[in-house]
Amino acid sequence: MMKRLRNIGPGALVTAAFIGPGTVTACTLAGVNFGYALLWALVFATLATIVLQEMAARLGVVTQRGLGETLAELLDQTVWKWPLIVLVGVALYLGNAAYEAGNLSGAALGIAAIAGESDAVFSGSVVIIAGLAAALLLGGSYRLVERVLLMLVITMAASFIATFIIVRPDPGAMLTGMFAPSIPDGALLTVIALIGTTVVPYNLFLHSTAVRNKWSGPEDLGAVRTDTAVAIGIGGMIAILIVSTAAASLFAAGISAESAADLARQFEPLFGPYSKYMLGAGLFAAGLTSAITAPLATGYAMTEILQVKGGQSSLAFRMICLSVIVIGAGLSLTGIRPIEIIVTAQFANGLLLPVIAAFLLYVVNRKSVLGRHANGAIANIFGFGVVLIATGLGARSIILAAF
Repeated sequence: MMKRLRNIGPGALVTAAFIGPGTVTACTLAGVNFGYALLWALVFATLATIVLQEMAARLGVVTQRGLGETLAELLDQTVWKWPLIVLVGVALYLGNAAYEAGNLSGAALGIAAIAGESDAVFSGSVVIIAGLAAALLLGGSYRLVERVLLMLVITMAASFIATFIIVRPDPGAMLTGMFAPSIPDGALLTVIALIGTTVVPYNLFLHSTAVRNKWSGPEDLGAVRTDTAVAIGIGGMIAILIVSTAAASLFAAGISAESAADLARQFEPLFGPYSKYMLGAGLFAAGLTSAITAPLATGYAMTEILQVKGGQSSLAFRMICLSVIVIGAGLSLTGIRPIEIIVTAQFANGLLLPVIAAFLLYVVNRKSVLGRHANGAIANIFGFGVVLIATGLGARSIILAAF
């Protein structure tokens, strides 16, 4: 077990991807507006992430192919090939563009928390961050930067843990929120955002590709599952701590969150007047890391689905990555409040999840692909349960919006 824990790898990449500005913002707003009532959504989202990411990782390590590549091969000789490729491609591409807008807005919000909140600071930050993300991706030097930024995000996470201990949230209310599901009036969008910020659809493509670089076959499945469960479990715990800290420090005091300065108030018990610098550095790091990861995963997925040769060095891969950044930056500069962009991006992820998860379930149930490692009854119960719940929440939100 200790050897497996020391080998934590691709699972940590998945966790770093979903613990971004969207997680900090969505979780803080959930705690500020609804107290502990929506903690159950994060419990569900964490378990759902572990279930789905295990399937994606199992696919990658057993077949040594990514999810996009496998889908393209399965559909190659069917009449459904292009309709389904277009459906998945458009859903993934547009969903990640919206998610990229949230990443860029979150990173810019971090700079604004330190430099002062103004339209000029925010807009300039978005342009600079988008340019930096593009340069790192096109230049291929993002790996070193990602390690540095990951350390900043870990520092922010440690701050939430310390603040959680200091503010002493109500354990009874926490347990009720975690295990007694309810959706208060006006909370449905937040519920879907919490799920969307944790169960990130593009991570399924990223994970299935990343495990191939670390493990070589079915004999490594034990290590893969430990890596997935431990890393994502820690990420889910961090998200729960953020909600609980906001509930104990802001919701209890009746303080709303409309800006980065408001979000920073939950750090005040620990950092006092320096709380805005802590939040600003963390949001910037989390946003830039995710701003690199989202177009990277889109590039991997789309080139695999379209069976483009050349991989990361191909022109198509680079243009896909760049276009996601450009569209995300454009959405960030629309004049909509940054917090609204971030939460809406998580909401879009929540709507996209059932589509991508359904395709994953289709693949991992094919014995022609995974042989004896294909899904069994228990895995399918959990997998289809996740899809049904996510679909139900998405359908309910659409119906409420229409009527």
